[in-house]
Amino acid sequence: MAWRNPIRVTYDWVLSWADRPGGPWALAAISFGESSFFPIPPDILLIPLCLSAPRRAFWYAGLCTAASVFGGMFGYAIGLLFFESVGQRIVDLYNLTGLFETVGGLYAEYTAGAVIIAGFTPIPYKVFTILAGLVRVNFPVFVVASIIGRGGRFFLVAGLLRLFGDPMKDFIDRHFNWLTVALAVLFVAGFAVLNSLSH
Repeated sequence: MAWRNPIRVTYDWVLSWADRPGGPWALAAISFGESSFFPIPPDILLIPLCLSAPRRAFWYAGLCTAASVFGGMFGYAIGLLFFESVGQRIVDLYNLTGLFETVGGLYAEYTAGAVIIAGFTPIPYKVFTILAGLVRVNFPVFVVASIIGRGGRFFLVAGLLRLFGDPMKDFIDRHFNWLTVALAVLFVAGFAVLNSLSH
């Protein structure tokens, strides 16, 4: 049997849940796991679920957001209580050490902003949640920022799919990373402007 990339295998497995009755439960589980240890983002299941039942798109987005935020809390707990035994292994497993250090710099300047940015970008959200616990980011701030960032991302995807359907799916699939990076750049620029005006 030919060797297959394990990330690709996991991706295909996640996508297969879109046609099963347990799809929403799988969406919640994947959203929770992706915020702390799982490699595949929930968008790849959220999109086909929204397309299969457009009237439930916002319900799926809400489910995705809630599960992701709870998963972020779990990631926070890993960083706070179990970083040496668990958190460091997750960082090493996905080769995220350099990114981990970069995110530390973001937290130093934009605590809530860093979490909101993470909710929108392709940067692995687990890096932000684990590091938030490790550096003891204010927990209520972390939770509110997670709701804004994650909710903004998932409801935006659901809203576009409900309005435009398959053409929007194709557009998001082709340009998702660039779109989210562009949003992150605009967000950081906004923070920079506000910071300069305050001095």
